[in-house]
Amino acid sequence: MDIREATAADIEGIRTVAHDSLAASYGHALEDDIIAQAVERWYDEETLTDDLDDPNTEFLVAIDEDRIVGFAQSYVVERRETVGEIDWLHVEPQSRGSGIGDGLLAALERRLLDHGVSRIEGRVLEANEAGAGFFERENFEAIGERTVEIGGEPFVEKLYSKFPEAGGRQVLTEAATLPDGRQVYVALDESVRGSNGPFYAVYLDRDRTERYGYLCGNCDGFGISMDTMGRVVCKDCENRRKPTRWDASYL
Repeated sequence: MDIREATAADIEGIRTVAHDSLAASYGHALEDDIIAQAVERWYDEETLTDDLDDPNTEFLVAIDEDRIVGFAQSYVVERRETVGEIDWLHVEPQSRGSGIGDGLLAALERRLLDHGVSRIEGRVLEANEAGAGFFERENFEAIGERTVEIGGEPFVEKLYSKFPEAGGRQVLTEAATLPDGRQVYVALDESVRGSNGPFYAVYLDRDRTERYGYLCGNCDGFGISMDTMGRVVCKDCENRRKPTRWDASYL
């Protein structure tokens, strides 16, 4: 097996692995048309080319006998710290259990550490027990969960983290003050990618029961607009939301 950087020529192999892996992991919970639509949007030629040209993106493929059998995709995100977000790590169903996932993760971690990340995150739907078990075997710590909507249905997504801060407990909620003087709470583990920095979910209470909106990670502004299609833009610096993972606005 060989692990190398992905290229635009790998798009069909990546799409095939993504579909087959998602179907194997989530076929019991998601309709196949939802999976097919997600793969079509996430791994079209334009999206993949943009990711490959992004210096803060790492996209690796595993090759066995000139065929793509797995891939890993991650982003380096500047939050309050530099974080490596593992967006996806897929291995075709018939090749699972042969060490391909371990090899991809090890190579990905080395590259993320070269970027200077202090923490690596991974997310997986609770419905994917094998995926959760993989992160736990790789010494990731479960640090939280959130509810995401896919195809109109709610699903629990679990958050895992590796290389925690000294003491083993990470600060995931940060108090902030709105321009009008009200106190809100920024969820540092709930973010979506933006063109210039992440957007953090903001709540009116520390327990995260009442949502306020977003904080722009590029300029720390609360002047965020969002339309009915879920498009998010910062009015102060024009940072714009980019689609990732199970994004209902793009399915």
